[in-house]
Amino acid sequence: MKNISLVFLLALVGLSSFAQTNQTYQIKEENIIKTLKYLTSDELEGRDSGSKGIELAANYLENQFKEVGIKPYFKTYFDTLSNFKPVAYNVVGLIEGNDSELKNEFVILGAHYDHIGRIAAVDGDDIANGANDNASGTTMVSEVAKYFAETKSNKRSILVVYFSAEEKGLLGAYSLAEKLKKENFNLYLMLNFEMLGVPMNKDYEVFITGFKKSNMAQKMNEYAGSNFVGYLPQEFQYRLFMASDNFPFYTEFNVPSQTICTFDFDNFKYYHHVKDEFEVMDTKHMTELSNKLLPIVTKMVNATSQEIKLNEE
Repeated sequence: MKNISLVFLLALVGLSSFAQTNQTYQIKEENIIKTLKYLTSDELEGRDSGSKGIELAANYLENQFKEVGIKPYFKTYFDTLSNFKPVAYNVVGLIEGNDSELKNEFVILGAHYDHIGRIAAVDGDDIANGANDNASGTTMVSEVAKYFAETKSNKRSILVVYFSAEEKGLLGAYSLAEKLKKENFNLYLMLNFEMLGVPMNKDYEVFITGFKKSNMAQKMNEYAGSNFVGYLPQEFQYRLFMASDNFPFYTEFNVPSQTICTFDFDNFKYYHHVKDEFEVMDTKHMTELSNKLLPIVTKMVNATSQEIKLNEE
């Protein structure tokens, strides 16, 4: 009888272990809140490029890489901009692919972590904390990166990049794109995260810039099994494809390089404003959106062929 009980107990332990190892990975809202709250704190003084505040942000993001085992792509995590003074850094990490051939191709997941620093005061507050723009995108990239670092489920290699000096004219992205092009970097696609802190009231979750430039939106919807990515007319009207860090990679590599965003010109009124703060962010929305992105990005990274392609113009 004791032996039977022991066998039964071992069977239960085995089933429990099996359930745990096959449990669906979930990004937690508490982790979204932790990163977002720090990046938007007054201590960072609006994360202006070249400032002490953005250096603190860079150190924080570097430590996240170290904690989850993401390696530096260069000798260090800090990639010094070639086109900006004073000194500013992109923060760059590498998650090597697990496929012997596909690991030689790269997907860049990026977001700019800089903002505009101190501006004209409103009600005594002169710090433009840049919560939606773009601590939100940075935070979501950090959670997607943690997922791949933990699960090691990416066949292609992933370059995780937090860009500096986006607000100065995409300088961090231009600097890195030029550097990678010179070393014959094998880029499959670049997916940029920008202003994702509040939801849209649309029949889709995000819009993508340069909608007609490639089939990225269509493939993302196919991977999602839903109408996840939509077309926002204002993105074409205001030429948003050229307004964020995707654009330098498109110009240098001529591969699909696009930005996902939820700022639709009606759902957020604090663009480049001191009231763009942590308190006006919808962290539940950010958490749900991040979790919906995990299977989509996984399929983008693991497609056996280069399914996402530029459209013929």
